[in-house]
Amino acid sequence: MPRLILLRHGQSQWNLENRFTGWVDVGLTAEGEAQGRRAGELVAQAGFHPAVMFVSVLKRAKRTGALALDSAGLKDVPVVEDWRLNERHYGGLTGLDKAETAALHGEDQVRIWRRSYDVPPPPLAPGGEWDFAGDPRYAGQTIPDTESLKTTLDRVLPYWNEAIAPRLRAGEDVLIAAHGNSLRAIVKHLFAVPDDQIVGVEIPTGNPLEIDLDAELKPTAARYLDAGRAKPLPEIAE
Repeated sequence: MPRLILLRHGQSQWNLENRFTGWVDVGLTAEGEAQGRRAGELVAQAGFHPAVMFVSVLKRAKRTGALALDSAGLKDVPVVEDWRLNERHYGGLTGLDKAETAALHGEDQVRIWRRSYDVPPPPLAPGGEWDFAGDPRYAGQTIPDTESLKTTLDRVLPYWNEAIAPRLRAGEDVLIAAHGNSLRAIVKHLFAVPDDQIVGVEIPTGNPLEIDLDAELKPTAARYLDAGRAKPLPEIAE
């Protein structure tokens, strides 16, 4: 049966600065680089050799994935990039300091924007510093100006069905290096997590989440490879 590993990128510079990052292409901190290498060591210890690695187009995910493959001795693994694995688009919150945003809009409102399933932040104004419409990585695509977790799932799931699930159904092991919210979207789909519970699911940076799947791609077991940094996992249906 296939195995899947979900790897959230290591700490980024804006994680460290407590800013809303979304689609902004920021790099890893030294700690984030170390987390990527440590993730690869854990992958190797688990005896995991993916047939393919899927990544977003953002360098913090690509770099984490590359570091993991290198430290695991898996330099031959092909890599497939797609923007649909990007982090959630934070709209008008993009680039803002989270504490300052809470002071401006109120903690309750910011909590709704961050943690509700289907309420997105205000849209990103066109023509500003973080307007991605002219980015060649998204040429010809209809890209969002804000997203909730629900609309993030709406773009991740078609890519899952189109590109990732067929590889797993063929019996191949797969590694996905992406972001907190795009990976939460996949977790919600796989584990059938209710809307009101998925907002409480946290995926730690740089800690590979290994999921065993059956022939129908239903989880039969799941564990974080770094048990000391594990977060609670959704229940697996019997």
